[in-house]
Amino acid sequence: MNMGEKVNQVLGKLKTVIYGRFAMILLGFLAQLILLTVGYILLRNYSYLFYGLFLAVSAIVVIYIYNAPGNPDLKLSWMLPIAIFPVFGAIFYMTIVMQPGTTVLYERLTELSGHTRKYVVPRSDTRDRLRTESPHMGQLAYYLEKYDNSPVYDNTQMKYYALGDSQFVDMVEELKKAEKFIFMEFFIVSGGQMLGTILDILKEKARQGVEVRFMCDGTNVLWNLPEFFPQMLEAEGIRCKMFAPIRPVFSPHYNNRDHRKILVIDGKVAFTGGINLADEYINKKERFGHWKDVGAKISGDAVERFTYMFLELWDVDGEEEAYGKYRLPGEASCGSDGYAIPYSVCPLGPERVGQMVYLEILNTAHTYVHIMTPYLIPDYQMLTALSYAVKRGVEVVIIMPHIPDKKYAFLLAKTYYDQLLEAGVRICEYEPGFVHAKVFISDNVKAVVGTVNLDYRSLFHHFECGVVLYRNSQIAVMEQDFQDTLGKCIEMKEGDYGKLRLRDRAIGRIMRLVAPLM
Repeated sequence: MNMGEKVNQVLGKLKTVIYGRFAMILLGFLAQLILLTVGYILLRNYSYLFYGLFLAVSAIVVIYIYNAPGNPDLKLSWMLPIAIFPVFGAIFYMTIVMQPGTTVLYERLTELSGHTRKYVVPRSDTRDRLRTESPHMGQLAYYLEKYDNSPVYDNTQMKYYALGDSQFVDMVEELKKAEKFIFMEFFIVSGGQMLGTILDILKEKARQGVEVRFMCDGTNVLWNLPEFFPQMLEAEGIRCKMFAPIRPVFSPHYNNRDHRKILVIDGKVAFTGGINLADEYINKKERFGHWKDVGAKISGDAVERFTYMFLELWDVDGEEEAYGKYRLPGEASCGSDGYAIPYSVCPLGPERVGQMVYLEILNTAHTYVHIMTPYLIPDYQMLTALSYAVKRGVEVVIIMPHIPDKKYAFLLAKTYYDQLLEAGVRICEYEPGFVHAKVFISDNVKAVVGTVNLDYRSLFHHFECGVVLYRNSQIAVMEQDFQDTLGKCIEMKEGDYGKLRLRDRAIGRIMRLVAPLM
């Protein structure tokens, strides 16, 4: 029995155990919540002194939230529970937001970024040339280089995949060519043909002496993987980590998930996009109709940024390593095809890189911005940018799923439809199934493909990544794919929202109160 079949067999047997563990974790969280609630009630009834003290704390917390930098929608969503539950809400806010753990994590990531910055050398000549060709893109390149350690590259090629089905074929072929190292990082990892095929190749490569590292988000232990999954891979010579695994003890760190999808092979080839390691992403398993997802293969100099992007998060709970050995000597030119800027998104600290990239495209577009996203939960700044782009004559079209994976997120997204439609934004739903793609295309010259959804989770709470493209030949391929997908869509009209059942509209409106925290 090969490794893939072995893992799938184990996963199949452990489904009940996995769901049982989820129940235990949930009970652990509930127990802590109940203790917090009971403590609040007892103290409130025991003495007005305690209650007055807690009210004073609540007032201080509200003042702090109001004056703190950050997104106003997030501030408002936190003030609501504090207003309704003055004492409990303030304690809950301090538990979630003001714990030192997230500060320590951010400081560690900043330190690691400083170390890798020695090897991700800025291409000032490339950036200056880009600035001459396009001042706006040059300024975006400057911003990403300074605040995200993400320089602009030429000597880079990109291949676009309109479906996960085709990307998987190339991933397998490139993995088989690996000679030095393989770095894999995915949000969802689930047993099936896709995972089994890849694990068999990783096992063989590890046996050949290739350094193999595999990292996935810790939430997989709730639904998809046994807690000892890393040990299973380690036994085969594959180094494995779960990012922030979920335990029965509450931590604010659980709110910041690793939503990135990165595959780096020998520092020469990198893959990114929306595709995870599960069979629905390659349409070998149907969950929500046809699964429309996209991805990109990067070859050439820009791959180095993905290499160090992976290492920074891998080492966040470990020791600094010899990063220099992953900086490969200059290879022969692969031929430049425009410009590429791979970038990462960190939910900690002051910068919201994912949002800034999308806003830059919307605010500098001349003729059109075409968007594919599975979720549409924009903040006020994004809503304004989408509407303003249309009002100054730019065509803005958004493709959404018609069959959602999360009903509550779909109903929440629909609460924004009328406002955007009235402004002139076109919204179309992919009738055959679910769209998981994260794509921005503009003016036939700019595009973004990556992991960043158009919602608060991606823009403010998750670790994400993507690649900005300028004057790359694959942008035309991306636009053609958008038009082909649009031909399979149902266009939404003003008034459609009013035809939804009252219950669904009510759920969406209520969810909107807490959308920034979701």
